[in-house]
Amino acid sequence: MLEGLRRSLRKFLNKITTVELTPEKLQPLLEELKLTLLENDVAFDVAEAICADLMAELVGQRVPRKSDRLAIVREALRKAILRVLSSGEPPDLLKLAAAKKREGEPLSVLFVGFNGTGKTTTIAKIAKLLKDKGFKVVLACSDTFRAGAIEQLEEHGHRLGIRVLRHKYGADPAAVAYDAIAHARARGLDVVLIDTAGRVQTDKNLMAELAKIKRVAEPDLTILVLDALAGNDVAVQAQLFHEGVGVDAIVLTKVDADVRGGAALSAAYTIRKPIMFIGVGQGYDDLRPFDPEEFTDRIFGAG
Repeated sequence: MLEGLRRSLRKFLNKITTVELTPEKLQPLLEELKLTLLENDVAFDVAEAICADLMAELVGQRVPRKSDRLAIVREALRKAILRVLSSGEPPDLLKLAAAKKREGEPLSVLFVGFNGTGKTTTIAKIAKLLKDKGFKVVLACSDTFRAGAIEQLEEHGHRLGIRVLRHKYGADPAAVAYDAIAHARARGLDVVLIDTAGRVQTDKNLMAELAKIKRVAEPDLTILVLDALAGNDVAVQAQLFHEGVGVDAIVLTKVDADVRGGAALSAAYTIRKPIMFIGVGQGYDDLRPFDPEEFTDRIFGAG
């Protein structure tokens, strides 16, 4: 993954190390960098922020030897990208679940995002992670709109040995979430993971529906699931869901298939919320905690 962005940044570094570190010399090259970032699915605002950060870092640098310039520019660019990716400490699901368990209450987590992002599969992966750590999990199908949504979640539940709470298609999604939390509370279950609809064609209705679910269920955490292959569209999606529902953290799926790498930068910067996990395959264990340092090192070919 990330080959496109890595190659593009190497070309930029080779070029920039041949000029003096003055605003006049740097400006045209930073304009090229901005285009390079845009071509690699980095949203416009994010690309501008990285370039402005890099300009501020480099201007006035005293470089004794030309050979030192590559290391200085590379490190400045690395820091600029790392700052974009570091949007606070992501919630620790295991610690949150353990804390709620001590209180005798279930941890409730609401998952939002458009259809096709891998939201339901991500829920199943997180359910397995929690179950493997000894937590008792229940899944709630609050997607009562999409044909097959209930069956899809039930299939994951069957494979994982985890119960799924459902109502009929067309039922009130908020009622499903509320009932699932009540069920967990009554039976001493530890975590409720709530799947939701993600239809694209009725954004206003969708956001109103999700806002109602959140208002009724009062989840402890709202997680936005985004598809890395959506490129810089993730910035628009992140803004839409954060404004409409309120997001605490992000899961970025299909990172293993993303050759450009800009989606992570766009998602993290746009709503200033941390990326919690990245999906790196279709298996239930193909979920990794997101590490901004490690991700930045991968962009630059380290690790």
